Amino acid sequence: MAKLLFVVVSLLVPVLGIAAEASSPGLAPAALDLTGHAVGYLALAITVLAYVAAMSEDVIELRKSKPMVLGAALVWFVICIYYAMQGNPKAAVMAFESNLLAYVELLLFILVSMTYLNAMEERGIFDGMRIWLVNRRYSYQQLFWIIGTLAFFLSAIVSGLAVALLMGNIALAVGKHNSRFVRLACVHIISATNAGGSFSPLGGISTLFVWQHHVLHFTEFLTLFIPCLVNFLVPALIMHYFVPKEVPLISRHVINLRRGSKRIIFLFGLTLVITVLSNVYLELPPAAGMMAGLALLQLFSFYLIKTAKGREQEAIVDEPKASLWLDDRDYDIFQKIGNLEWDTLLFFYGAMMIIGALGFVGYLDAIAHFLFGEIDTTLANILIGLSSAFIDNGTLMFAVLNMHPTMPIGQWLLLTLTLGAGGSLLAIGSAPGVGLLGQVKGIYTFGYHLRWMPVILLGYFASVAVHFWVNARFF
Repeated sequence: MAKLLFVVVSLLVPVLGIAAEASSPGLAPAALDLTGHAVGYLALAITVLAYVAAMSEDVIELRKSKPMVLGAALVWFVICIYYAMQGNPKAAVMAFESNLLAYVELLLFILVSMTYLNAMEERGIFDGMRIWLVNRRYSYQQLFWIIGTLAFFLSAIVSGLAVALLMGNIALAVGKHNSRFVRLACVHIISATNAGGSFSPLGGISTLFVWQHHVLHFTEFLTLFIPCLVNFLVPALIMHYFVPKEVPLISRHVINLRRGSKRIIFLFGLTLVITVLSNVYLELPPAAGMMAGLALLQLFSFYLIKTAKGREQEAIVDEPKASLWLDDRDYDIFQKIGNLEWDTLLFFYGAMMIIGALGFVGYLDAIAHFLFGEIDTTLANILIGLSSAFIDNGTLMFAVLNMHPTMPIGQWLLLTLTLGAGGSLLAIGSAPGVGLLGQVKGIYTFGYHLRWMPVILLGYFASVAVHFWVNARFF
């Protein structure tokens, strides 16, 4: 019982952030075991306080990045001061720099991806997709499957949060007179988005981190497609029978994409191809290919400015005021970079640096010894996946990566699957869920999502079983 309590506390408290490779052999010489020292206890206390403040963002109205960045600074100051007193400051500095490098690679990848998404949104691409679906006059049941299928496949290449917000916007547009459909669609979108983001390293933070650490090759992620599809279909098939059958009454709109929209989509696709090929054949980090894609987007923005000829584009019909800012002479790609979700990006900085510090202190090694040494590895990965209902999956994945467990490919794939699928169990278990709670406030709620948790849990275990069946060769 004591060991089980230790695992639960370990997952919910110290392993609440993202770990980098600070504790890997050779990076930080002469690292000390401080798990029973005052420095270690102080690091744990700072971590808990930082995360409690971040998780209470809505209550205390303090952006979640602020306590995390401050917590990261305090933890590393404490560690570096102690190492300096011991006459070995270089060990702590090298560990800090290793964590910082891991964060920079993540930052550059997400920065380019979000910049492309902002550029496509500004060109009217997402509005065009929404209007096209609205105008087709599908029934609620047809829309339920179309929205879910789009979310599943789009989340394999686009940020899960962006996909969820886009599909949530569509669900609100077509179901504005039927809150029952909107609530069901939100649960469906979250399940589909988390499942779809689990079979591609481009689809989520946890899969991206595993890819960046060279644990799995790009093609190995694709072997999770069938288990992820099962995870998406099982709850969807059950929810289907509760979706209204009528056809929504919707006024028709006109799609009006801005100049260069299709070319930006092409450039984004080209960027992803460059990223994958440069990683597979040149072994460059994914950030290298993404930055090449950002250069292409910058050059294309220069082309838009130089060929604007002072013409203002027509606004999307349901946003007439947009014509005030649609002049391409004012197009600035750096504005798209500035409009990124910096609060989230800085939150990841704090999380990565804090857990990198806890790994350097020695706590993650102690947890790894129990999870991957004293209990069955499959059970450990399933439990970690279930805990992602409370904790961000990227957070947990990097905590595991910093434990450096020795596992076959099949177990790494299992962990990737369970972390993605487990995030759908609760509304707060993933970024798509948190995003929809804010976007569809008052209609889609935490309590409503909780009603469907048994159905989603059924899909969770069904996908695990299918993974052991179709990917048996990896164990």
